[in-house]
Amino acid sequence: MSITITDIETAADRIAGDVLHTPTVESPSLSKVVGCDLRLKLESLQLTGSFKVRGARNRFGALDPKVTKGVIACSAGNHAQGVAYFSERMGIPATIVMPRDTPFAKVESTERYGARVILEGDTLADAQVHTERLVADEGLTFIHPYDDDLIIAGQGTAGLEMIADAPDLDCVIIPIGGGGLIAGCALAMKDRNPGLEIIGVEAASYATMNAAINGQMVNSRGTTLAEGIAVKTPGTRTLPIVRELVDDIVVLEEATIEHAVEILADTGRLVAEGAGAAPLGVVMGDRERFFGRQVGLMISGGNIDMRVFASVLLRGLVRGGQMVRLRVQISDSPGQLAAVSRLIGDAGGNIVEIVHQRMFYDVPVKQTDLDVVVETRNASHAAEIVACLDAANLPTRLLSDVTGISTS
Repeated sequence: MSITITDIETAADRIAGDVLHTPTVESPSLSKVVGCDLRLKLESLQLTGSFKVRGARNRFGALDPKVTKGVIACSAGNHAQGVAYFSERMGIPATIVMPRDTPFAKVESTERYGARVILEGDTLADAQVHTERLVADEGLTFIHPYDDDLIIAGQGTAGLEMIADAPDLDCVIIPIGGGGLIAGCALAMKDRNPGLEIIGVEAASYATMNAAINGQMVNSRGTTLAEGIAVKTPGTRTLPIVRELVDDIVVLEEATIEHAVEILADTGRLVAEGAGAAPLGVVMGDRERFFGRQVGLMISGGNIDMRVFASVLLRGLVRGGQMVRLRVQISDSPGQLAAVSRLIGDAGGNIVEIVHQRMFYDVPVKQTDLDVVVETRNASHAAEIVACLDAANLPTRLLSDVTGISTS
């Protein structure tokens, strides 16, 4: 391997004072839910909200601002902000190439650090082609998001900190995109504790490192909540490190990643992006494997779009039966709506929205259906409300897909 523990220790010295030593914290509430002792490394609290500033700062340490014409990166997310942040700090012009459909919030965050942002191409691959053209035309220095020894060493400093703050861990779970974070952390943490089990996690639609390790081909495509690890090709430098030092790679489906974001916020009181919450999803999906163990989770970033985050939380309320949609059959006569409202209120439900369904052919002309969105305490409470309405000769069925409540 071209990177050693000495490189990571050197990186730690170089970036000290310029990046945060983020905390590794206990979470009794989450630990109780999953049945093991969790330690969370909160890189979500890092500068720019992600571990990416570690590698960026280490890479910038090898540049001479007096002779460097400028740096360039191709990224639609955390790497872009990390490069932009330190380019501004060190007085080196930065250009960031992003696909044209990059959310405006990410563009604005990157521009806030003074970078020149160029929107080019429909995909990140298209943007990369334009990036290479600018490197050649303008003599810029390309900063790779993961396949660079200095970047890998910089990311590994997160592992050094975590193992120093929580030396008694049995295993640690780390997200995998291109592999820079897990490769650097595996080098650092295995040096300090050779018996430590290191587990990577990938999104199912971009399980490229797992495929490469197993000699398989994967056609990575589609969207994922864990866009921070949605990488189509693992690094040529990171792959051999992962193959040698990472004990296992777990592949998560979207529903599990989404649930992890929700539980991390609702129970752990922490905001994380999909990639950052994925390690928790591994534990949630296989509690027997981790029961009673001391498990470290690398919460790699907190840069989740607030509209997406709001949607995740609302969907979580529906999944837990705390927000349900009922269809109530009533006669189309005065007083019926009031009766439904009173019964729901008396049962402790809070009506959020109500809509009459009169115009459809499958509803008798002298009847109407009410679609009622109701806040409840939990799924059992929702079932109680349905039973109260049925008992009052108001046939009711649950439209929400909530486990444990009859929809018949």
